[in-house]
Amino acid sequence: MNTPKEYNLKDVLSKFNIDTKTQLYGSGNINDTYLCKDCGFILQRINTEVFKNPDDVMENIYNVTHHIAEKIEKNGGNVLRETLNLIPTKTGEIYYKTKAGDCFRMYKLVEDTVSYDIAQNPETLTSAGRAFGKFQRLLSDFPAKKLHETIVNFHNTPVRVIQLEDAIKKDLSHRIAQAGEEIAFAREYGKYANVITDAIKSGEVPVRVTHNDTKLNNVLFDKKSGEGICVIDLDTVMPGSLLYDFGDAMRCGASNCEEDETDTDKIWFDLEKFAAFAQGFLEEVGSCLTKKEIELLPVSVLVIAFELGTRFLADYLNGDTYFKTHSENHNLDRARNQFILARDIENKLSQMNEIVKKYV
Repeated sequence: MNTPKEYNLKDVLSKFNIDTKTQLYGSGNINDTYLCKDCGFILQRINTEVFKNPDDVMENIYNVTHHIAEKIEKNGGNVLRETLNLIPTKTGEIYYKTKAGDCFRMYKLVEDTVSYDIAQNPETLTSAGRAFGKFQRLLSDFPAKKLHETIVNFHNTPVRVIQLEDAIKKDLSHRIAQAGEEIAFAREYGKYANVITDAIKSGEVPVRVTHNDTKLNNVLFDKKSGEGICVIDLDTVMPGSLLYDFGDAMRCGASNCEEDETDTDKIWFDLEKFAAFAQGFLEEVGSCLTKKEIELLPVSVLVIAFELGTRFLADYLNGDTYFKTHSENHNLDRARNQFILARDIENKLSQMNEIVKKYV
């Protein structure tokens, strides 16, 4: 992958009719992001190794942000702060593609905001829940089938299980002996793999617009009020289930540790964090949900933790070809972490159900 130094940013900026200096910005590890000094814009290079069809990615982002902006404006909100705003090129395109094939887009900077990798307190999680819930509510009437599926089968858990079984069968890196317990766990908990996809097939869970990367740091918080005001990083917006977004937000946000923690005593699911996020999320979008979506909110967290564990385990068996690793057993440790988390979530499902009932 190219490094930022290889790009003629001055030439790229000129395509957006901007002449200024830039500096690297943010902590994202997929796209290259730059702050355009003194003019309030953000320039990003789209990583086309990950997003192989930038036309589809950008069309999704354009359609979703315009839909949200219309709703915000109608409700008397601040469009420049409550959603991302794409800045077109001089010729009216929504992104610029160089002759070498590098793709760049421009956003209006959302001023006076901050993001967090870890929640500062329960109120931060409640606010994040409101932000993601509002995102879903504003898009609840958007025809999701108009969106492109930019990463096919991204949250299709049964497909992830098939991919794991294929990795076990091939054993490309001869690591089966080291992963026996994890393979057994994955096969035992495979009973949860079809929970969401079956509900979608039956029509009990509707296909909606989904964000698909609902980490805490994809919410911008107002510096003064502390309220989550804008959901960012829309590259993975595509059709799916709201349960994917809720499940992933809580798999990450309510875990008591990072996903590569190896001390098993530190790996557990925090019900206080779950309650804080669920309160904010359901305040915003609870009235839009179907009975089945509400019923499956708690188990969706288990499904996504299990799904990610299978992905880590398959990558370990395949020789660490997808996720970046820092040690020989890094992906195995991650898989074990997610499986332990999934088991703890299973033990707390009844309590999680009561929490959801409280806030619906």
